[in-house]
Amino acid sequence: MRIAAIGDLHCQADSRGKIRELLRGVNEADVLLLAGDLTNVGLLEEMDVLLDELGHFDLPVVAVPGNHDHENDNIEVLLNMMRSRSIHVLDGTTFELGDVGFVGTKGFCGGFSNLRIQPFGERAIKAFIQATLDEVVRLENAAMSLSCPRKVGILHYSPISATLEGEEPELFPFLGSSLFADALDRQGTTVIVHGHAHKGSPEGKTQNNTPVYNVSRFVQTRFGRRPFFCFDL
Repeated sequence: MRIAAIGDLHCQADSRGKIRELLRGVNEADVLLLAGDLTNVGLLEEMDVLLDELGHFDLPVVAVPGNHDHENDNIEVLLNMMRSRSIHVLDGTTFELGDVGFVGTKGFCGGFSNLRIQPFGERAIKAFIQATLDEVVRLENAAMSLSCPRKVGILHYSPISATLEGEEPELFPFLGSSLFADALDRQGTTVIVHGHAHKGSPEGKTQNNTPVYNVSRFVQTRFGRRPFFCFDL
């Protein structure tokens, strides 16, 4: 299976034609993964444009939302708009295509390895980390339900620090959490993709040596690649 993946489309109301150009040639793949920040500020008109643009391509689309998609509190409407156009939206859920299972969620913050923020002290900090823990549990339970020989994890936030290299180190705790990598490693995930970190690095590995790709279009083009990243399983 040839898989194309891209994050951070940031589609705006005036992006008609621009998304098509970013994805030119994507039909060579068997499936397209969208790793969050599909819209710029979560407006319905932005999603309308994105859906029209995606309608020019003839392949299954699997997507997770990003933080920008939450900006105007329209997230449930946006997700339903995508579902109504046969996009497979993953929100702690799965989708199977042949012998490949896709499992995904937006992800969230918290930091990495021994530098993770701990749920201690003020209620605000505890609630902040609990949001991550809740999403990790849903992701792992979903991954556990897959019986496919190959599993692809899709996130918006990063599950490792290596693909954040290039971002300011002070931002790392707000760009992802290694708890997502740990959960996907426990469930034997084959490969993980994410976006969000525009200034990050394109590749890294989890503690279990699972490949992780930062498929933010800004990262891909900065490294001289097409806006979307392709790999084979």
